[in-house]
Amino acid sequence: MPEIRVRIAPSPSGYLHIGTARAALFNWLFARHNKGKFLLRIEDTDVERSSREMVDVIFSSLKWLGLDWDEPPIYQSQRMELYRQHIGRLLESGKAYRCWCSPERLKAMQDDARARKADYRYDRHCLSLPDHDKADLLKTGAPAAVRLLIPDGTTFFHDLILGDLSKTNSEIDDFIIARSDGRPIYNFAVVIDDHEMQISHVIRGNDHVANTYRQILIYKALGVEPPQFAHLPLILDETRSKMSKRHGAAAVTDYEKLGFLREAVVNFIALLGWSPGSDREIMTLDEMIDSFSIEQINPTNAVFDMTKLRWMNGEYIRMSDDNRLVDLIRPFLVERGLTTNLWISTRWNWMLGFVRIMKVRCHVLTDFADLGFFFFTNEFKYDPKGVEKYFSAVGARDRLERWVAELEAWEISHDFTAGALERKLRELSEMLKIKPAELIHPVRLALSGMTTGPGLFEMMEVLERNECITRLKRAIDFLEKNLAGLKNSS
Repeated sequence: MPEIRVRIAPSPSGYLHIGTARAALFNWLFARHNKGKFLLRIEDTDVERSSREMVDVIFSSLKWLGLDWDEPPIYQSQRMELYRQHIGRLLESGKAYRCWCSPERLKAMQDDARARKADYRYDRHCLSLPDHDKADLLKTGAPAAVRLLIPDGTTFFHDLILGDLSKTNSEIDDFIIARSDGRPIYNFAVVIDDHEMQISHVIRGNDHVANTYRQILIYKALGVEPPQFAHLPLILDETRSKMSKRHGAAAVTDYEKLGFLREAVVNFIALLGWSPGSDREIMTLDEMIDSFSIEQINPTNAVFDMTKLRWMNGEYIRMSDDNRLVDLIRPFLVERGLTTNLWISTRWNWMLGFVRIMKVRCHVLTDFADLGFFFFTNEFKYDPKGVEKYFSAVGARDRLERWVAELEAWEISHDFTAGALERKLRELSEMLKIKPAELIHPVRLALSGMTTGPGLFEMMEVLERNECITRLKRAIDFLEKNLAGLKNSS
């Protein structure tokens, strides 16, 4: 079997979005599974729309996904002479011809076809020009595009995902393969590049099926064997509509900014149209490489389910090493103004405790800041419904004061742990002849400003004794100033 050589060929005129990222991943997995090569080509012949900035975005997106390429990247803009040589070969063989038609003439033909509700086909006007007229036009240097001469018959190919596909050549007009300024059209440059790069398989979105027919015709005109094709299903949003920017049409690296882990994003997009042949959903990259095959790609359009991605990301957060998580959440905490890099570095063990109790509640890395902000500041507002329910309850202030007294009497050298705290609170509840919940809820509100969150005693262990006392006294002061007149002692 010849060496497997596949490629991803993005245009640097926009971000690497989810569809292109999935195509890159499937090509990469296919290459790694078959001990082949994964190559990168930058299709930058559209000078007006291409930019170096977008090239850098493509590189950073692929690197963030962990998709390494095996040879130096190819830039189409550096291969113009190669394209011109192949254009010349087709002109000499009569497989292509020059077209001097003005934009006005072509537009008039298109308008006429539209008025007749007919498909537009070029009328081969320039092909049928007398030889002496062609010679005169060449001598004057009149600008001319180059068209491929489409033969009679049918173009067909076997798609590794979609099966046998065919199209009558009469449905394809003599399309342009080079502009009048000499620049190649997309379909022509792709064929030359894939041939020169010895690409064995072209794996891309099924929106390219129409291009494939044209490219096969170019391969035949050049007299070379085309690669095998596999067209991937489209990716739709939850409403089964075309993906919008809200669902990933921007840079793949935006998911990093939103708090998603690389391995979760890779795992998720791998399952957009592909199944490993089991019910497994959480898979390592090595497991994906081992299991991947084109035959297991479903031709039905895939659905991008943000809820599932968040669930999967949460699973990866819980599986992640706590030291790594501290590093990953650092920029989100600093950006929110909750802490500084220096503080995190000097309180690493404290941060490990924070991560340990918060990770079970977080689906994205930003949740550590959104749900756990109160760990880093005691200047928060109390949840109004919590105040009404727990602070306004009869005896709330007295219970908080008794709990503060218990903590103040706690020897500093004593083991201030979740287990010991729970035992102490339950003892106090028995002494006060109340249910533990009647103490737990107002204490939680006092310490966090919230009525939900991580386990109270684990939270207290992370906050540490002195900070807990400070926050409880702040709550007691709040009760005295804001709930005067209420009967809040037994």
